[in-house]
Amino acid sequence: MTDAVAFMGGTFDPIHNGHLRTALEIRELLALREVRLVPCHRPPHRETPGCSSQHRLRMVELAVTDEPGLRVDGRELRSPEPSYTVATLKSLRAELGDERPLIMVLGMDSFLGLPTWHRWQELITLAHMLVVQRPGWRFADNEPMARWVRDYQVTRPEALLEAPGGRVLIHGLTPLGISATQVRERIAAGGSPRFLIPDAVWNYIREQGLYNVKF
Repeated sequence: MTDAVAFMGGTFDPIHNGHLRTALEIRELLALREVRLVPCHRPPHRETPGCSSQHRLRMVELAVTDEPGLRVDGRELRSPEPSYTVATLKSLRAELGDERPLIMVLGMDSFLGLPTWHRWQELITLAHMLVVQRPGWRFADNEPMARWVRDYQVTRPEALLEAPGGRVLIHGLTPLGISATQVRERIAAGGSPRFLIPDAVWNYIREQGLYNVKF
């Protein structure tokens, strides 16, 4: 096991099996002790989540109960400010020190949208980026980002463990075509999201009456 830390941010509204499978495969890929799931409080690039921060945090906690390699990190929920990734990375870097590898996990859709993020060019100075290649998103079609990444891209996963940050790995994982939007819509329509989300999360949604659940 390596002492590198990977983290996945997101609204997790709700967390689903696609999130969890990605986190688990990254942990195995890099032999990490932990992958942290970081629910955001006030996402600056997306609509306000449908559930409160407290509900979303609790669902993530329930989802990872039986997987010790996945950990919930609630630092963004404790901040009254918008959940800017650069601030989260600085907070993590202050905790971990300057020499420990820190790996930011994001989907290809988010990666291609980085130029719209707050102080996005600082992110690579604070951590590595592991970009998850997902169906339907083509990196080659975005020439500005293709040019930007040339200075940082590596092809070996192990390269992320050999420096504290500054490298980008684009890597394909098991494709699970699940989205939180689809889960919410299915629940609101009276359908069951079983096998899309953990049973513990589904039980919590029903107990709390979230997402206009009908049963």
